[in-house]
Amino acid sequence: MENKHWWNNSVVYQIYPKSFQDSNGDGVGDLQGIISRLDYLKKLGVDIIWLNPIYKSPQVDNGYDISDYQSINPTLGTMDDFKELVDGIHDRGMKLVMDLVVNHTSDQHKWFQESRNSKDNPYRDYYIWRDGKNGGAPNNWGSYFSGPAWKYDPETDQYYLHLFAPQQPDLNWENPKVRHSVYDMMNWWAAKGVDGFRMDVINLISKPAGLPDGKKAPDEKYANVEQLVPNGSRVHEFLQEMNRNVMSKHKMMTVGEMPGTTPKQAQEYANLDNKELNMIFQFEHMGLDGNSNPALGKWNDQKTKLSDLRANFTKWQEGLMGTAWNSLYWNNHDQPRVVSRFGDDSTEENRIESAKMLATMLHFQQGTPYIFEGEEIGMTNAYFHKLSDYVDLESINAYHQLVDDQHLLDGKTMMKYIAIHSRDNARTPMQWDDSANAGFSTGKTWEKVNPNYPQINAKKALADKDSIFYYYQKLIKLRHELPVITNGDYRLAKGNADDPDVFAYLRQNDDTSLLVITNYTNKTLQRHYDIQAAAKLLIANYSDDAGETIRPYEAKVYQF
Repeated sequence: MENKHWWNNSVVYQIYPKSFQDSNGDGVGDLQGIISRLDYLKKLGVDIIWLNPIYKSPQVDNGYDISDYQSINPTLGTMDDFKELVDGIHDRGMKLVMDLVVNHTSDQHKWFQESRNSKDNPYRDYYIWRDGKNGGAPNNWGSYFSGPAWKYDPETDQYYLHLFAPQQPDLNWENPKVRHSVYDMMNWWAAKGVDGFRMDVINLISKPAGLPDGKKAPDEKYANVEQLVPNGSRVHEFLQEMNRNVMSKHKMMTVGEMPGTTPKQAQEYANLDNKELNMIFQFEHMGLDGNSNPALGKWNDQKTKLSDLRANFTKWQEGLMGTAWNSLYWNNHDQPRVVSRFGDDSTEENRIESAKMLATMLHFQQGTPYIFEGEEIGMTNAYFHKLSDYVDLESINAYHQLVDDQHLLDGKTMMKYIAIHSRDNARTPMQWDDSANAGFSTGKTWEKVNPNYPQINAKKALADKDSIFYYYQKLIKLRHELPVITNGDYRLAKGNADDPDVFAYLRQNDDTSLLVITNYTNKTLQRHYDIQAAAKLLIANYSDDAGETIRPYEAKVYQF
């Protein structure tokens, strides 16, 4: 398979703007802060910068509640700052991807303000309004953020649908005016120099016809929308229409966030014929450490087993090979820190080696890798001790629901689970140096800084030639230089399918073979692979090669 698109061998760096760099001392990251750090990203070698939402927003859900799609959130900057940012990114040979949130808006958006005014308002049908049923909500759906998915509005005596927070009403994609308003907005940003979009929960836009009740688990109050809404009957029609109206007119990169999607469905969404999206974010490997009790969801303290991880990666690598394109990621703004979750942050040595091992495991697979801010220096979970230290709505709501309301967990256990899985772990400010607030801000920070910043920071990483930063830099360079990483076939190494501790796989094209070996444990192991005498050690996280002895969290890649 040849690399026919510019994003095939690109690497994306995700920035959570509020937490990246503050330029004016208000404790919140901003666009000028990002501009000041572009040379750092250029040095790392990434090709694409993806920004979480920077639009005007009341910030009920950290910017995923947009009140104006065509304005910059004033705490982040101005449209002039945005132009300077786009120019700065393009001048350095990088591209910009924006977050597109069009399953829902903020309830402060002018469309919704109009929509709730009266039943005959021209914007009424921009959202999903229904009469109540039997003195309650129109159906039994629960929201992703716990509680019901419907909010009663006394003004017009109807309910509106919100799959997320009550302040995030869902748009009605059945209405062509909604769809074309969205396409016009996307083209407006393309004209401003945006090179693509990451599309938030885009496979939720087509709702089930008639909005029927869903099945409920015996101990649950609401039906689980994760089983009801994703991948609706008209979603491909909507995305193909979007592609015709927007993406096909610009050389864009698009990635759709798609919970509950299988490789077969991904082949339709991200087919190499390019009629819908370029790739998708799926979440199967993110759910492997979930609780065995479905009522507790992701809240747990078990580490993912390598057997589950390998099976999942292999399923997606083989499932999409030659037909569609993978997104490769370990963490993002909604997930805990990779080194704390899949690696080992118990000692400094283990943190560094396991961070490099996990990076190796992911970056040699086929797809487009995503690096989340701070991942390249091995930032860890914050492990806050008090609920009041957390900002994330999901974590706080889950605590009250599971501890106070349903009494499924005691407070101490839930705090342990939140410390491991809270989205706040990804959102603590970027650790630039060992000065106050990690060099992120001179003011009181919107989210607490991880207390380990004097030991873990970018300044220290840049001064150490063996740091995680330079290891990531080398991985990116190899992807740019070796076509096999992008276009080679994937298969497990001989005898690796059942190995509980080591993940070893091959990448092969017509002229190159790579063998990737990664030890997922803190044990020293013995393994035999048929490594030819002429094989070249391409990259490794130990300074020497111990042959068949594989040391704790060791990673090495041979080129044949």
